[in-house]
Amino acid sequence: MDITLQDNRVLKILSMKIRNLMIKSIIDYERLTELRLRINEPLILKYDNREFFLGRVGYLTEKKEEAYIVSAEDIRDTVEYISNYSLYAYEDEVRQGFITISGGHRVGLAGKVTIDAGKIKNVKYITFINIRLSHEVKGCAKKVIPYIVKDGKILHTLIISPPGGGKTTMLRDIVRLVSDGTEGLKGKTVGVVDERSEIAACYMGAPQNDVGIRTDILDCCPKAEGMLMLIRSMSPNVIAVDEIGSREDIDAISYVINCGCSIIATVHGNSIDDIRNKPGLRKLVQERVFERYIVLGRKNGVGSVSDIFDERGNRLAYDF
Repeated sequence: MDITLQDNRVLKILSMKIRNLMIKSIIDYERLTELRLRINEPLILKYDNREFFLGRVGYLTEKKEEAYIVSAEDIRDTVEYISNYSLYAYEDEVRQGFITISGGHRVGLAGKVTIDAGKIKNVKYITFINIRLSHEVKGCAKKVIPYIVKDGKILHTLIISPPGGGKTTMLRDIVRLVSDGTEGLKGKTVGVVDERSEIAACYMGAPQNDVGIRTDILDCCPKAEGMLMLIRSMSPNVIAVDEIGSREDIDAISYVINCGCSIIATVHGNSIDDIRNKPGLRKLVQERVFERYIVLGRKNGVGSVSDIFDERGNRLAYDF
C-alpha cells in the first residue's frame, strides 16, 4: 500500500514490530489522534474519537485479549527513533516531558524522574510514551471571526472547552486568520507563546502548522514570561496563549491588556460558570476583562461552538 508523508512521520518513530502492524491495519491517519505505548501493556490508539487496541496480527480491536503487548524493546527502539539515537541532545525537551517531531506531532515521555536542587533534571528509564498527532483544521475558526472583531480590532477572547474539545485547534486557526487577514479583517502581527509546542508545533525552530504570515512564536516558553517578552521585543497587536490558569498568567494578561494589545487565550472548562469558580480567573470575569467567550462542545462534533457570550454574559450565538 502507498504510505503518505503524514503516515511516514508517525511510522518512522515506531519500533519495527509496531510499524509493520500499523501498516497492516490500513489506518486513516487523518482520523488517528493518539497512540499510547506502556511497557508490558496493550498498545492503545485513539481513533475516530474512540479507543482501540492494536491487534497482534495487525488490525484495530476493542478486545484486550487480542491486543499487541508493548515490549521493553519496542519502547527502547521508539525512543531511539524519536531522538535520532541521541536522547541527550533533547535533554531540555525531555525535562519538560515531551519532544516535538517533524510534522508537529508531540511525543509525551514518562518514566523515572531525576531531581537536582529541587528541580527536574531528566527523565530516565522512559517506559511510557504518548504520541499525539497534530491535525490542522483550516477554516474551523472562520465562523467565529465576525464575533471577535469590532471596528477592525480583535476583542479580548477566551476559548473554553473540556480536555480534547478542540480549543487548541480553534485557537490555531484564529491565529492563522488574524495573522493572514480575512474578509473584513486586515492582517495583524500576532505573538504566540507556545509553551507545550502544540499551537505552532515548532520542529528545530520552524512551525510545522500554518499560523499565518505575521506570526512570531516563543516555543517551549512559560506563558507568563513569554507574554512579557513578546510585548518588549516583537510589538504584537495580538497575543495568543493556550491553557491559562496560574496567578502568573492572570497578572501577565492584565499587563498585556494595559499595553494596548489584544489577548486570545484558552482554558479548560465546560461553561462560563466553570471559569467563575476558578480562583485566578474569577477576577478576570468579574472585571469583564474578556469581551468574548467562545464555549466549545461536542454536540456537532469535536470543536463545534456551543455558545458565544459577550463580557456581560449575554449570548450572541449558539450551536453552530
